[in-house]
Amino acid sequence: MSSSGHGHTPAAWTGVIISFIGFCVAGAFIVAGSAPGFWAGMVLIGLGAVVGGLMRAAGLGQEPRRSANPAARAKAQPQEG
Repeated sequence: MSSSGHGHTPAAWTGVIISFIGFCVAGAFIVAGSAPGFWAGMVLIGLGAVVGGLMRAAGLGQEPRRSANPAARAKAQPQEG
């Protein structure tokens, strides 16, 4: 599985770390009974998705992969002959 390179980019790591921190904040404040703290954590979760998406758009994410389906690849490339 490690050869797939799934998520091994600065954009993915940054987005996940920010979202994880937001998850921890929201979880801590829901146990403490603080609604504003919970919603602050939820905002951090959304911010992680936005930051990861912006970093991906800036070129720090994974490049789109080509189709692994040989039939689809054959249709996309002209035949030599």
